[in-house]
Amino acid sequence: MKILIAPDSFKGTYAAAEVAAHIAAGVRAAGASSVQLPVADGGEGTYEILRDALGGGLIETDTVGPWRDPLRASYALAADGTAVIGLAAASGITLPCSGERSALTADTYGTGLLMADAARRGADRIVVAAGGSATTDGGTGAVAAIEEHGGLRGAQVIVLSDVTTVFEDAAAVFGPQKGAGPEQVRQLTGRLHRQAEAFPRDPRGIARTGAAGGFSGGMWARYGAELVSGAGFVLDTVGFDRHAVDADAVIVGEGRLDSQTGQGKIISAILDRNPGKPVYAVVGSVSPDLGDYAGNFAGILVASDREAMREAGRQVADAVRQAASLSVACGS
Repeated sequence: MKILIAPDSFKGTYAAAEVAAHIAAGVRAAGASSVQLPVADGGEGTYEILRDALGGGLIETDTVGPWRDPLRASYALAADGTAVIGLAAASGITLPCSGERSALTADTYGTGLLMADAARRGADRIVVAAGGSATTDGGTGAVAAIEEHGGLRGAQVIVLSDVTTVFEDAAAVFGPQKGAGPEQVRQLTGRLHRQAEAFPRDPRGIARTGAAGGFSGGMWARYGAELVSGAGFVLDTVGFDRHAVDADAVIVGEGRLDSQTGQGKIISAILDRNPGKPVYAVVGSVSPDLGDYAGNFAGILVASDREAMREAGRQVADAVRQAASLSVACGS
């Protein structure tokens, strides 16, 4: 009996790989085998998962943070010419700031430096995971850095995100999360409209162009970037379909299972691609508003620490074994 374990991170507490390892320990304790396949949807943890899946070598270089504070950041460059960059590495909301942490001044210049560096080192495909940004600059900081440091040299840009927000709504939707008050949101929105008018093509009204404060829209408008679902890209890269076919059941996981889970998140993507196998959810908590969405799972287990995750893995393995025994008994 084989169980595929494909959780997202439990945001702020456990990385996806840690969740998978703890659940797998319980599955093994119950006498079943497992495949650990940590996943992400374009946000937290996406860079690490893609880096490991592609076997990318680590490149560390000088760049700047969202308020232009000097820092060292890293990205991955694989042998096939694919560079994987986490936008949060140089433009993240948790990065240090020596002055005022203003939503108006935060920009993506540092991410542009990483992209230009990757192109200079021979990358022909640059994948940017767009989660965790401090910025609402429409990607103009990144464009400036790229143009000032040699351009992209023909490299294809792919931006991964878990949102479909359009460019002009980026400030209203995400600005308050980045410290912008109502007046700043108004100013940022006006600036986004002016930036859209100045780009070679207008990103307004195009799905996913609002990710990372419009960074994705700026990349689309200036460099023809492909804007894709982070969840789908990750599942393709880690070979989810191949592993799921051989599994007897699938375990998914995230920090909180709620009504937003079905709106482009990784669990929703897994359910859409699942080849008819029972799916169990191991999650940190469950929202009361989950409603009918709970019917997608053969079972939902709440596990907020490593021991509970291990126990959840054991319980799932036991449930899958019992279901298989019942099926054989009924068939005979």
